[in-house]
Amino acid sequence: MIDVNYRWPEAGQAWRDLPEPTRRQMVAAGAQEWERIFHGRATYNKQWRLARPPVLTADGFRELNEVCDRIAQLILDACRRRARTAGQLRELLGVPRGETQLLDEDEPLSEALLAAYRPDVLISGGQPRIVEYNIDSSLGGGFDTDTVIQRYGALYAERGLLDGVPARPAPSLLDQRFVAIRDELGLADGARVALLMDFDGDYPGLDDPETFIRILSPLADQARRFGIDLVIAPVATATLDAGRRLVVDGAPVDALFRLFVPNRVTPSAGLDAVAGALAAGTLPMFVSAAAWLLGNKHNFAWLYEDLDRLPADDQALVRRYVPHTVALTAAELDRALADQADLVTKPANGSAGHGVLIGREVSAQAWAEGVRAAIARGGNILQEYMPADRVAMDFVQIETGEVVTADVPYSIAPYLFGRTGSGGLARVGYPGCDEVLNLAHGVLLSGLLLTD
Repeated sequence: MIDVNYRWPEAGQAWRDLPEPTRRQMVAAGAQEWERIFHGRATYNKQWRLARPPVLTADGFRELNEVCDRIAQLILDACRRRARTAGQLRELLGVPRGETQLLDEDEPLSEALLAAYRPDVLISGGQPRIVEYNIDSSLGGGFDTDTVIQRYGALYAERGLLDGVPARPAPSLLDQRFVAIRDELGLADGARVALLMDFDGDYPGLDDPETFIRILSPLADQARRFGIDLVIAPVATATLDAGRRLVVDGAPVDALFRLFVPNRVTPSAGLDAVAGALAAGTLPMFVSAAAWLLGNKHNFAWLYEDLDRLPADDQALVRRYVPHTVALTAAELDRALADQADLVTKPANGSAGHGVLIGREVSAQAWAEGVRAAIARGGNILQEYMPADRVAMDFVQIETGEVVTADVPYSIAPYLFGRTGSGGLARVGYPGCDEVLNLAHGVLLSGLLLTD
């Protein structure tokens, strides 16, 4: 049960509560073994690596997962108050027909759409603030998150650094995702499931599909523990057989784990094959493309529009954890210009930080021009700016091996599959970074260490 008055520990407190000798040895071990920890992991940063993972209390992380789960339910409720089907919701959100690939316009908005989600949470003023909500199966960073924190855990175990210390890696989000795929789709033991990706995307490493798939190959062994025969392939290579079943890597599949974004996937014959199998009813998919619409940022504005209709506890939850958000229209222009330093504008249907404009980081002229252009285009939201609290983190400089401690911003992205919490992705800034915490800006990715 959510405690609406929960007192969040200070950022960095869980780390400081560990014994000082343990902390010193953890940083030294991470600085010595950073190449092993981050080998093959996604990053554009050529200068820095983390010398240790972020540390949270297990109680705090559990509370955060419960808050995030309830906010996801409130988002679905807000959508269902306005629309019955995916097509009706798409129209209300102003998303052009056909922009969200594989969307069944007649699909009812059901609880099944909440099978997978990952909110982006900043710690601001000592409080978690959910600045975006990714609701879909195409949640990036999961493999990197699990791999990094498990490598840290193995390193610490080898050296006995956590012996007698109540600290451990967060639960495997990949394990929980396979549980959700199996249970949500009702798969029989040994079901052949295709994990399809768009290798024309802009994620690091996608330019070399063979190497990327080889790096991901341990997922197949992991999936087998949950009764899933996983085959990983580019979406462009899929075909249909005579029975309109999807064929991947030479044989039909029983289900699809969609790991490509439905509004940015590259058109291909393989994507057409997926659409054909879905239309024929031969392909259960984790998850429906309609889930992508729930992550539209206009839904945050709907939470505030509906605030008076919610129970008191839910009202308190939204006010405390969701930055105030409205649709950016001409009616908001004067406020947007007057309160520049306290506002952010974002494309409502965007992702990966594209098109985000932070008022306090640009000139008044650039802000005014950006806001007016966004109003003219339509489809943007105006959101209360949440400055990220800075927390001391330890880094190793790649070129010199020097260990540096610096106060940096970071965000936490808990993964929930089948309405169940698991691991969490930390996006950590680096010495001298700006406040835009996404991969393209060089942030460093890690999983979480939890303390009791």
